[in-house]
Amino acid sequence: MPKTESPEGPQPAMAEPPSKPRAHFDLLTGAAVLFFLMAVAFAAAPALDAGPGTLASIMLLIGLAGVATLGLFVLRTGAEPAPDSEAGAEAFLQALDEPAAIAAPDGRLSVANPAWREAMGPAMRLPKNGAAAASLFGALAAARRGELGRAALRVAGEERQALISPVGPRRYLVRLTGQGGALALPSAAMEVLTAFSTAKAPPPKVLDAFAAASPFGAALLDGEDPFLAVIVEANPALKAVAGGGQVGQAFGDLIEPASRADAAQRLADGKGPLEVRLASDPTRIAQLYLSRSDGRWVAYLVDVSEQKQIEQQLAQSQKMQAIGQLAGGVAHDFNNLLTAILMQLDVLATRHPVGDPSYEGLNEIKQTSMRAADLVRKLLAFSRKQTVQREILDVGEMISESEVLLRRLLQEDIKLVTDYGRNLPHVRADRAQLDTAIMNLVVNARDAIKSHGGGVIRIRTARVTQEEARNLGYPQAQGDQAMIEVSDDGPGVPPEALDKIFDPFFTTKPVGEGTGLGLATVYGIVKQSDGYIAVDSKPGEGAAFRIFLPVHVPAAVVAPAPEPIAKPKRPAARDLSGAGRILFVEDEDAVRGVAAKLLRARGYEVIEAASGEEALEIAETHAGEIDLMISDVVMPGMQGPDLLKQARPYLGAAPVMFISGYAESEFSDLLEGERNVSFLPKPIDIKTLAERVKQELQKAA
Repeated sequence: MPKTESPEGPQPAMAEPPSKPRAHFDLLTGAAVLFFLMAVAFAAAPALDAGPGTLASIMLLIGLAGVATLGLFVLRTGAEPAPDSEAGAEAFLQALDEPAAIAAPDGRLSVANPAWREAMGPAMRLPKNGAAAASLFGALAAARRGELGRAALRVAGEERQALISPVGPRRYLVRLTGQGGALALPSAAMEVLTAFSTAKAPPPKVLDAFAAASPFGAALLDGEDPFLAVIVEANPALKAVAGGGQVGQAFGDLIEPASRADAAQRLADGKGPLEVRLASDPTRIAQLYLSRSDGRWVAYLVDVSEQKQIEQQLAQSQKMQAIGQLAGGVAHDFNNLLTAILMQLDVLATRHPVGDPSYEGLNEIKQTSMRAADLVRKLLAFSRKQTVQREILDVGEMISESEVLLRRLLQEDIKLVTDYGRNLPHVRADRAQLDTAIMNLVVNARDAIKSHGGGVIRIRTARVTQEEARNLGYPQAQGDQAMIEVSDDGPGVPPEALDKIFDPFFTTKPVGEGTGLGLATVYGIVKQSDGYIAVDSKPGEGAAFRIFLPVHVPAAVVAPAPEPIAKPKRPAARDLSGAGRILFVEDEDAVRGVAAKLLRARGYEVIEAASGEEALEIAETHAGEIDLMISDVVMPGMQGPDLLKQARPYLGAAPVMFISGYAESEFSDLLEGERNVSFLPKPIDIKTLAERVKQELQKAA
């Protein structure tokens, strides 16, 4: 007659531990004890034959035998099979066709079925590295709340899904599914799993091993509101991250009040993760992760201050680069318009000399145009497209020579103090640009302390090491740096303006007191000089702007060959007329037409071309007959440098002069190996153009 199974199925029968392994173990233990006693007897025999004098030795041997025997029995008792619960779990897993295992909160596996070991290998723990570890951590957290956790694992190159369910106190069933989702469970196993999963998980009493040993802050909180809940337990990392975490302390006290209110609102709205500022140091930012379980919370606090700083620096750099590109493009087009205006003014000036009623009006237009040209130069400096003429400079000497001029910029109630450090280095930069940058910083400091009725501006120069430079605000410093610091004791820069002060046209000054290009110009000059500028300011404590420039290391000095005695140079000719055939290439009609007309008036033959392609055809037609080519750099289609390379066979040794609003460094690398090439930045007037044309033709003669 067949047996009737109980509702729990065949689990009791499967829960019995196998008998053969235990008998095998008892046989080995008995044999070990027997052989050990025989060894004791053989060792005691000589002692017994020696008489009572060796009684102490015999007693020692007997005691040793007793202790050893007792140790063997203790070992045998400690090696008992796993408890019935683990044996039952193993039998339960055998009923599953899919890979499955029982895991602890720290990821260690107590039982796994053969399908799991075949898929995941012999390691009895869940993956603890890589993207899978983060996914498993979240799934285990969900399982602790009594929910079904899901994690993504990669097994043998295939994406698999792991389902994690609570099956008892601090025990979780991990099932590995295929790509199509979860596999169906046998009915008996499903009944058992349903019984386990419907049981309510008790609230956590302590942090699990993973959270306790994590490198980020973790705390167990007791209370309905996580920001009002008290800390029951905290790991050591919480104190390092948040500067607190004592038992009984309100968790919300670790967070800056305004940030705490914002985080509470985001939590109520169901948004996450929560980004908070720490009460111990509001400049530090942390991400807060909260996990709730029956009236208690587990909070994880991860310091992301450095990451946020890097993100802000990258965003600022990208913004400044985009603005610089825009400013450079605007300056290029504006330079063309200014060049046309200035040349037309030269034409009108010949018709309306001094004494003419229109002379004053024309002169006023010219002065305004020159102010516009200065504005364009500042834009070009900011966008790092200004023409650079580098030279070797002594930082101390440069500041010393500029000090007299700088003092004239200040009122009597403002004191200028200079501090020259020792062993000042040399730098390779454009002197005029650096003078402009320092002057702008001094003027900015003057305007900042003007409202205080006086103050002190300090200029400090020093050689700083790589570590000192990083501590002073230059995080990417490499090697020694030359530092120029301009500081004041004024009100400082408002915190909300710190990330905007180098933006063009941004100013905190009243309307009519500045264009907002002073600090933007400084930023562009420093960047074009391969340097870095940092600002350190606290409200009410003044501001310090620090310019860092790489120290110039001179190359090995080679003794120069004796030079022949040079002929005395002739003074520059004031006669701006001349003779020669000029190929003038410019896509802007207003510039090309006026310039060609004025050059013809001075005796030159001018052939005009509106594009690089047209100029190349003209050069081929007049091969060997052109004395000078004047070309714009940036043109639609063929660019100036490309035109030169293709037209050089037709030009021979004729000089070439480029005119452009862009910097010489923008295209100088494209002219490697070229000779008799010069550069004239826009905007230009006819006098300057005529002087340069005559100089180039005289050099080529």
